Amino acid sequence: MSARNRFWADKRVLVTGSSGFLGSWTVKELNRRGATTIGYVRDRGRHLTRRDDAETEPHFTVLGALEDYETLLRAINEHEADTVLHLGAQPIVGIANRNPRSTFEANIRGSWNLLDACRELRGQVKRIVVASSDKAYGTAPVLPYDETMPLNGRHPYDASKSCTDIIAQTYHHSYGLPVCITRAGNFFGGRDLNFNRIVPGVARWAIRGERPVLRSDGSMIRDYIYVRDVVLAYLALAEAMEDPALHGEAFNFSTEQPLSVLDLTRRILAAAGRPEIEPIVLGQASNEIPEQHLSAAKARARLGWAPAFSLDAALAETIAWYRDWLAVEDAAA
Repeated sequence: MSARNRFWADKRVLVTGSSGFLGSWTVKELNRRGATTIGYVRDRGRHLTRRDDAETEPHFTVLGALEDYETLLRAINEHEADTVLHLGAQPIVGIANRNPRSTFEANIRGSWNLLDACRELRGQVKRIVVASSDKAYGTAPVLPYDETMPLNGRHPYDASKSCTDIIAQTYHHSYGLPVCITRAGNFFGGRDLNFNRIVPGVARWAIRGERPVLRSDGSMIRDYIYVRDVVLAYLALAEAMEDPALHGEAFNFSTEQPLSVLDLTRRILAAAGRPEIEPIVLGQASNEIPEQHLSAAKARARLGWAPAFSLDAALAETIAWYRDWLAVEDAAA
């Protein structure tokens, strides 16, 4: 058994948002490493009942909203979780713009509920990883973002992540909670069924031979990182938290290869074997930051972390997943 597998073999890990895109990949990797996984899930739906991979299922599932403090406390206490990966959130910018209150309730109240439950059980919970975002930085005069920069989210989703991040730091500095914070770029990969996001949306159009429709003008620059790299980064951070000197710290995770939306669209089309297709550019996006990208220097230096997948390799795996999934969906339809 590898050292990493030995680390996780006796751990009981609560994963919020375990049925979601990042959560399902995280549960799969934890299961592979021998952890006992406890999923915290708000809704039962297609994401649970029509999974492509049984290995993404946690050993135990607790149904509850992040806004429900008592259920969170029960999930952590009764399942004796020693590790908490807080991945659950309302992650869609457009939904946050339409209804900021529901996003603030899930992302902000949900985070303090989770952290306060861990505070009550502080002798039991040994490590907590809270997923923030590059969006927490807001607009900055100098790029790339590094972890010393202020958190300055101004739009609903961005502000919810700034608040989550600050609350996590508060629970460490005020109560000594063993918390670390992750700030990653836009992650992508198979099993993301939010087709209003750029990668799954363009992948579906490309596989079907249709022209992709871009809400923005295509010029916005972002970090894009493969979901499997994100999972490996988060678990590496949780393992490194055996050193209390890391507690309270935030870490950026990035490939440090920012791309415009239009450039990424063309890379996806090429990966799908449809480079001749031209996207339709609407230029209608609002409440989005023009340029964001991260420095991962701290993660390299402190954690020894680096992405394992190139963009082309990650896109190839991603397109293959959507091709298989869409074949089943289209056949059923």
